[in-house]
Amino acid sequence: MSPVGPARRAWGRSGGQRPVLTLLSGGAARATPRRWLAADGPSTRVLLIGVVGSLCACGVVMVLCASAYTSLVEYGSVWTIFERQLLWMTVGAVAFYGASRVPYDRWRRVRVPLLVGTFVLLLAVLVPSVGVNVGGSSRWIGVGLLRIQPSELMKLALCIFAADLLTRRADRMDQTRRVVGPLLLLLAGAALLVLAQPDMGTAIVLVCITFGLLFAGGVPLRPVLKALAVFAAAGLAFGLGAPYRRQRLLSFVNPFAHAQGSGYQVVQSLVGLGSGRLFGLGLGGGHAQWGLLPNAHTDFIFSVIGEDGGLAGALLVLGLFLVLGWLGFRVAGRAPDRFGSLLAVACTCWISAEAVINIGAVIGVLPVTGIPLPFISFGGSSLVITMVAAGILVNVAGHERPGDGQPTVTAPRRAG
Repeated sequence: MSPVGPARRAWGRSGGQRPVLTLLSGGAARATPRRWLAADGPSTRVLLIGVVGSLCACGVVMVLCASAYTSLVEYGSVWTIFERQLLWMTVGAVAFYGASRVPYDRWRRVRVPLLVGTFVLLLAVLVPSVGVNVGGSSRWIGVGLLRIQPSELMKLALCIFAADLLTRRADRMDQTRRVVGPLLLLLAGAALLVLAQPDMGTAIVLVCITFGLLFAGGVPLRPVLKALAVFAAAGLAFGLGAPYRRQRLLSFVNPFAHAQGSGYQVVQSLVGLGSGRLFGLGLGGGHAQWGLLPNAHTDFIFSVIGEDGGLAGALLVLGLFLVLGWLGFRVAGRAPDRFGSLLAVACTCWISAEAVINIGAVIGVLPVTGIPLPFISFGGSSLVITMVAAGILVNVAGHERPGDGQPTVTAPRRAG
């Protein structure tokens, strides 16, 4: 079924369950016109494009400021990393445009080959002669600049497959084994392969996507919480299993006690944030990006934003991510069918989780996991695939129903 037709979001309670995203049965599908202006102002689609564009523009500028010294030392030119970011941003913009033009329901057709292919790539990246090892982690496949990070592709594959599964089994939400079981097995397999790279940050994002979808899909809360507790305990055990991960987990509690070791990055990050004060030291005027803060243009670029732009700049970026999250869930609430709603929820959870994990690590309230700041950090496949997710969100927004403020409680129809 195309992403159109008479649909409503169920906010009330039915059978003692939580609110469920459901699809009204009956009625013929019809095309929904793309809205650029809503009755009360710009459409959600336009607002999403504006927010994503603003974050990308901020990313280009801040990567130049944060990478100049590192680029000069490693490549002999202050422009090399910036030029690569421009290249990937261009590829990402093309991917964003393409994803925003493809009707979102067509992604259901490739859900199985995309998932299977991604699992194959995750296995291949662990083969010494195939995977590219950088900094002790084997996460990439490819040569030179033409590298892909399969774990990033797994986020997209998981979003599409899980949203489709919860759509097809909408009338069996009370049969937790038929719904929760397959998704948890899928999550466990993907998380284990990602952790083997090792990449704990991406595994956490996959968990956030899956449980966000289970909650939004109307699965009873008790089994969801039980499964979440199991995954949290497994993650904690894995984090404490290796000495370097254990140091990271323990050092963020009091980074200044480990300022010369595992807490060095966080300490320098906090110093940079504090130096920016209210309006910052100006673009390129901070000290952290001049070799004092490792990974300034990747994992810790938010610290550079806070130092160069001050509290005002940091709050501006935070505000853009908050607006993006709000718009994403607004799209989910106005999507014309259940699959569109769940796909919007998945993409929003994905981007929001990465932003929270990255910023939390930079300000010292979460352990450092190596997750980039979406749209802003320097990156290749991570940036491009995140742009695809944003493009899908924009496409769903292009089919949104007008918000009437009067949600309807309906029985779910069996899809598929």
